[in-house]
Amino acid sequence: MSHRTPRLATRALILVDDRLLLVNAYGGGQSDLWCAPGGGAQVGHSLHDNLIREVWEETGLRVHVGAPCLVNEFHDPARRFHQVDVYFRCTIAAGQIDHNWRDPEGVVTQRQFFSRDELTKIRFKPDSLPAAAWGGGESLYDPLELILR
Repeated sequence: MSHRTPRLATRALILVDDRLLLVNAYGGGQSDLWCAPGGGAQVGHSLHDNLIREVWEETGLRVHVGAPCLVNEFHDPARRFHQVDVYFRCTIAAGQIDHNWRDPEGVVTQRQFFSRDELTKIRFKPDSLPAAAWGGGESLYDPLELILR
């Protein structure tokens, strides 16, 4: 996949009982990398509406979308891929994690809440995720991280 302009995506930071919800980043077990739920923005839909749809697809949860708290860019120079993720603080409006839930696109197969301590034992992106999730409320900008698999 090659993009001439950056791809725009939205992601949800959902804390419940001081634990952050993450999903597997790649389908088919091809990586042990975790990320916040979310995905690509569709033209003609607000960032909030895109995020509500993506979180529902990946987790089965309905969310209230709050303020943005992180803008993260990542890229894969070899594929000329560049993505800008806008992270929003979200709360659960309805639903609960059900391990039998199926992402209609088949990418997300795992969803789990992690404590800050548990994050030190897994691979996740972006590097600034803990600061954004548990930070003091300021917005962060994280420029151009290399994509990982």
